[in-house]
Amino acid sequence: MPAPCEDIVGDIEDLISSQDITPKERYSTRKNVTVRSKRKQLPEDAPQPAILNSIVPGTQTIYVKTWGCTHNNSDSEYMAGQLAAYGYKLTETKYDADLWLLNSCTVKSPAEDHFRNEIEAGRKLGKHVVVAGCVPQGAPKSSFLQGLSMIGVQQIDRVVEVVEETLKGNAVRFLQQKKQSGKKIGGASLSLPKVRRNPLIEIIAINTGCLNQCTYCKTKHARGELGSYLPEEIVERATQAFEEGVCELWLTSEDTGTYGRDIGSSLPELLWKIVKVVPDGCMVRVGMTNPPYIMEHLEEMSKILRHPKVYSFLHVPVQSGSDQVLADMKREYTRADFERVVDFLRERVPGLTIATDIICGFPTETEDDFEETMKLCEKHKFPSLFINQFFPRPGTPAARMPKVHAQDVKKRTKRLSEFFQSYTPYDRRLGLVQDVLVTEVSHDKKHYVAHNKSYEQVLVPLKEEYVGKMIKVKIVEAMKYSMSGEVISGGSSPSLKPCLTKGTVSGIPMEMQPSKYRVAAILAIFVAVFLRLMWKFLTV
Repeated sequence: MPAPCEDIVGDIEDLISSQDITPKERYSTRKNVTVRSKRKQLPEDAPQPAILNSIVPGTQTIYVKTWGCTHNNSDSEYMAGQLAAYGYKLTETKYDADLWLLNSCTVKSPAEDHFRNEIEAGRKLGKHVVVAGCVPQGAPKSSFLQGLSMIGVQQIDRVVEVVEETLKGNAVRFLQQKKQSGKKIGGASLSLPKVRRNPLIEIIAINTGCLNQCTYCKTKHARGELGSYLPEEIVERATQAFEEGVCELWLTSEDTGTYGRDIGSSLPELLWKIVKVVPDGCMVRVGMTNPPYIMEHLEEMSKILRHPKVYSFLHVPVQSGSDQVLADMKREYTRADFERVVDFLRERVPGLTIATDIICGFPTETEDDFEETMKLCEKHKFPSLFINQFFPRPGTPAARMPKVHAQDVKKRTKRLSEFFQSYTPYDRRLGLVQDVLVTEVSHDKKHYVAHNKSYEQVLVPLKEEYVGKMIKVKIVEAMKYSMSGEVISGGSSPSLKPCLTKGTVSGIPMEMQPSKYRVAAILAIFVAVFLRLMWKFLTV
């Protein structure tokens, strides 16, 4: 029996008909489920969030913030899409919002710290807060999450229900993993409505979870075992995105190389199906893959990465150059395996960009082990190198191992970072003429950002006619992280349709559209509120 103040609608698994009006009415058909007001556990001096029982659902303003990987960003786009389709207004100004939806990452301690700080900031401002993502999924009993509504990584299709109840002062929690015939499925449907952060870029999660058991990683606690979406679902979503004017497709997951192993398919098989529906002037980017699961597909992957509509780019994390450390991490490959992947693909894919990750200061890493990592990076001079200090994640085997002294971790991180900053990978591009696809605005708002076939970043002038187009440029300057391009010809993509304006909902399924029952219910609520106000006025 829960304590009186622990009023949680827990892990409700069946979605009642879309023609029901509110979560409270939906729950009324279930036994042993209660929806009661929740006393929020807030600081004594914090303002209490307003309980909006008399307000029409779907009329409030929502702020969505995301930490972490591309998969998390995709989840946020889907949650934002459902809320917008239901009538909620989305805002990028958090102080204007009635509710904050915070989508978390558990990979690194700093990301979780920022997430925790944002929760406290919202509470102090008296905002309703809903937490989503890998932190509540992997550690729902964390003290800083108590009293909050939670959405698990496979329950993002329940976001409207969670938001409605939270705005009324209730705490609800949907965290269970979804299964089909006893087998895990990919996650929420790919046909859900979404609001793209960038209307030109479609992010599709092709699978969730992974097959690894890395000793330092907490993500598997949240995302679980591998669950792949069917190829037809992915191709259908991609086709719809291109119909809506998207010009760049990102395929993402915790490990794209594992795709299809649970459904009798594979990453190359999926990619060959996808490229058939990619219009001229559009590009596909393949997301991160770990070495063990890409090695058996190297020949096919080299052919796909040479395809004119696929970026010659692959993110393959190595994490360490020491075989002993890799074994202690349970990465299931050796340094030689990683180098085989890099050398094989570089030899067969002209201009291939390999990005990789390094963890400095893993608990068993010695100075000799770190030297092996330095030698690996010095040999390959990766143009994109993500350097991370080791952070012990609670509940992982590595968190229980004796730690490397903090000063040694900092020294190793500094040394590798200084080496990475010592070379510029794009000097040989000066004078080259390249086709680049323009998709976003630079951080300083002074340029548009484009990418060439190698997915190298090229800055071009801020002219509206370039957006979403493949243009031809001459490289006139090379910096550490990007190049500058002088436009030779502003290309065109005649096969592309105009993209959706920012904030527009993509692909609202019929069941998400307002029904006559919902419209009638909203009118009834307005009438009831009006009559109540009139009664109060007449009885004064």
